[in-house]
Amino acid sequence: MFALVDCNNFYVSCERVFNPGLINKPVVVLSNNDGCVVARSNEAKQLGIGMGEPAFKIKKLLQTNEVAVFSSNYQLYGDMSQRVMATLAEFVPEIEVYSIDEAFLNLAGMKVQLSDYAKLIRQTVHRNTGIPVSVGIGPTKVLAKTANYYAKKVATNEGLFVITNSQAEIEAALEQFDIGEVWGIGRQSAAFLKSNQVKTALDFVKLPDAWVRKHLTVVGLRIKKELEGVSCLPLDLVTPAKKAICTSRSFGELQTELEPIKAAVADFAWKCAYKLLKQHTCARLVIVFLQTNHFSKEDRQYSPNFICPLPVGTNSGLELVKYSLFSLQQIYQAGFRYKKAGVIVTDIVPEDRVQMALFDAGGQERHSQVMQVLDQINSKYGADTLKTAIQSSPGGWRLRQERLSPCYTTRWSDIITVKVE
Repeated sequence: MFALVDCNNFYVSCERVFNPGLINKPVVVLSNNDGCVVARSNEAKQLGIGMGEPAFKIKKLLQTNEVAVFSSNYQLYGDMSQRVMATLAEFVPEIEVYSIDEAFLNLAGMKVQLSDYAKLIRQTVHRNTGIPVSVGIGPTKVLAKTANYYAKKVATNEGLFVITNSQAEIEAALEQFDIGEVWGIGRQSAAFLKSNQVKTALDFVKLPDAWVRKHLTVVGLRIKKELEGVSCLPLDLVTPAKKAICTSRSFGELQTELEPIKAAVADFAWKCAYKLLKQHTCARLVIVFLQTNHFSKEDRQYSPNFICPLPVGTNSGLELVKYSLFSLQQIYQAGFRYKKAGVIVTDIVPEDRVQMALFDAGGQERHSQVMQVLDQINSKYGADTLKTAIQSSPGGWRLRQERLSPCYTTRWSDIITVKVE
């Protein structure tokens, strides 16, 4: 048996933990540069605010209904996610962190009453973190995901739903379950299936295996088997190393000068290096790109990129910043208003399998030692405590976050102060 634990309206819930006055009020969280709605409370959904809605288009609606609006506080959300996952890990020997707000738990062999255990999980996570969660339990990961849908969407289920191995229970759950909601069935596949009169998950299960494999490949057949109660998708206990890493942002303001763009590119390269370090890999290729605002009809358009092979694979922030800035120099042209820049590192290999250069003379080892020390200091005193000087260059390239809440759990100056009279 598997359980899928999903945090309810996660970004909004994180804001509410530290500001209880937001409970039962409409709240939305905006994307980078305060552009679009990426999270909504149930009250905001009832106002008709859609996911991905541009904030400027609904400004009047937000003001009229006194909707609380927040910029994305990824530092806070990431820390709260870790606290939730640490709590969940106490309940089972195996856990797969599926996303920032979802995790699969392996309940195999556990002699517990499933609904009672799901209730205990919900209560403990809420007590430890303040985050409300929904728990769906099923004999496969796809059925657990299906159960979680019923746990979250049907109020009478009170945040939990269990599908046992009973064939009757499985069919009852699938009978009313829209094929477009099945985990792993994409929008195009759902449209194709509906055009063939497959409207529910139960309709899908009744299809011949050969037909499913022909039209949806072996991936679709695995989903079908999972819906039948046959487990085909084990937990991913180790996150696979990424084959490419991209860090890019839209600028807070359109940029025309080189210096602020250099600061942005250096910052992106440094973050790529940090991600490489965390997965113990090195990159052998750097790609830097620039983009103008292709939505603007008045501006001239220019979207170049430069591919830079590295002499030796590296995860050194100092090296990646150096080669990223060299690449930027090759593509930057004055006279354009740049909206976005980014750095991609690829051709990634394990750090213990890097092919050294003939004249390297131990440079990579020294870089590795420096980066380890920097990582230790930044882990202890906070991200970006130490970084390259160019990353601190002034300019309006940083994200526009006009409604950013404090980093309550990760910054000493933002910790809540309680006054007692």
